[in-house]
Amino acid sequence: MSGHMSELNEIAKALAEAQVEMSNPKFDTQNPFFKNKYASLAAVRDAVVPLLAKHGVFVAQDLRTAEGSVSCTTVLTHSSGQQMTFGPYTLPVSKADAQGYGSASTYCRRYHLMAVAGVVGDADDDAETAVGRGTNDPRGEDVKNYSKADHKKAQEYADRFRKAMVEGKEDQLYELHQECNPDASFYILVSTKLSAPERTSIKESIHRVHETHKANGVRQ
Repeated sequence: MSGHMSELNEIAKALAEAQVEMSNPKFDTQNPFFKNKYASLAAVRDAVVPLLAKHGVFVAQDLRTAEGSVSCTTVLTHSSGQQMTFGPYTLPVSKADAQGYGSASTYCRRYHLMAVAGVVGDADDDAETAVGRGTNDPRGEDVKNYSKADHKKAQEYADRFRKAMVEGKEDQLYELHQECNPDASFYILVSTKLSAPERTSIKESIHRVHETHKANGVRQ
């Protein structure tokens, strides 16, 4: 975050007043495969932006793309002219096409706005958002619309998941999870390349790393 403390008195007061009135966004969306409910970008925006505006704070989010990644910088501007700048928050793109960049951009804006506003838009069940869910098999999902290149990339990710699992490298599994997570549809495709027992084992490993990070105060 940028901004000198002596120049933040007005905007800091406005943000504090807005947060007193602010509630967490509604969990209005459900991932069809992972089954977890979460707040969409629209729901987060509806929970955050009107209350900030009520207290004279304007929100702007600047998106920048690079090869294989999307970055979001969030700028809060008060009616006094004081500003706070947060970021950039950068995420990898799982598919190098319009859908992949679009999904990562939405995910990036959503998470960064929640972090800046201090609201929660996800259930505390990250284990369920790992690869697979118990012994459910996602092969019933329609994957016909994916190209050969998409299937090839998904197979490469699945092989990387499998290799890290066999070698017991849970941190690598978590990193792969973080790479795939912004694009749920691609993550589902990756999951179809893994067996149900493999998905269960990978899910458990990711959950252990997540719990360790949470216990150590590491930002997820």
